Amino acid sequence: MRAGEDIIAARYAVTGKQRDNRIVALPSLFRHAKKNGRIFRNPTTHIRVPRPTGGVIQALGQAAIDEVTAAATSPDLRLIVALAAVHAARPKTIRAMQLDDLDLGSRRITVGGYARPLDDLTRRAVLDWLDYRRSRWPNTANPHRLITQKTAVELGPGGRLWTTRAARDVTATLERLRVDRQLEEALTHGADPLHLALVFGIDEKTAIRYADSAQQLLDRVGERQQHVRMSPGDA
Repeated sequence: MRAGEDIIAARYAVTGKQRDNRIVALPSLFRHAKKNGRIFRNPTTHIRVPRPTGGVIQALGQAAIDEVTAAATSPDLRLIVALAAVHAARPKTIRAMQLDDLDLGSRRITVGGYARPLDDLTRRAVLDWLDYRRSRWPNTANPHRLITQKTAVELGPGGRLWTTRAARDVTATLERLRVDRQLEEALTHGADPLHLALVFGIDEKTAIRYADSAQQLLDRVGERQQHVRMSPGDA
């Protein structure tokens, strides 16, 4: 019990929001240490984690994702949607991306300063866009990956409204797609804020919020499944 008491002591060594952030982050750190063989037992397993006062982040429905996918009818729009939905890229990050941020040979893409694996969907979208770009503006010197008729003869990025038009009249805006991608990662990898911070380069508070929302959603699914198992059969 000593390890658990030390964890509680660490929590109450601080106050307010910092206290709650600490007790949420500690389980993630100990899970990471156990996974890498640095400890034999996770002392935070039975410690209750507080819920934040903010609302639970909800996942997008499949209909909303299908809608924005169907609306992306050109190579530039398909790439913009892929960067938001697969790599959780913000519109500002998408506009700023450079041609040098892509390594097709190593299948790596740099998003917001973080190198990530280049998945098949994004790779196809990138190749389609680059083919279109070469045929449309073969002599452009603009180093940005996404360019427009106006910026093809300049060196700057595309405009904000040009980028966000990819999801302007649909439910799944680029921001909603970005949020949904990070929530999906949290659901898939056990609501681990440390993992989220490493994958997306987000700050501690943001990672904890996504992890907590994912854990609450997972808990609800578990409660429903338990209720179904305990319910009387039809026979």
